[in-house]
Amino acid sequence: MARVRFTADYDYKPTRQCTIGYKAGMELTVKRDCADKAVAAGKAEEIETPGRATGGSE
Repeated sequence: MARVRFTADYDYKPTRQCTIGYKAGMELTVKRDCADKAVAAGKAEEIETPGRATGGSE
């Protein structure tokens, strides 16, 4: 899995029967294959995964 920001609309086809559409400006976690293809097409940029908030007292 990878965290990306889409810089342009992008259609990902994991299979011939399925298309997933991503809109420019969306930031979300996607499968590594999708991230690699979108970045290679110039439609997305990989971003840092937000850190987990730590619970408990200090």
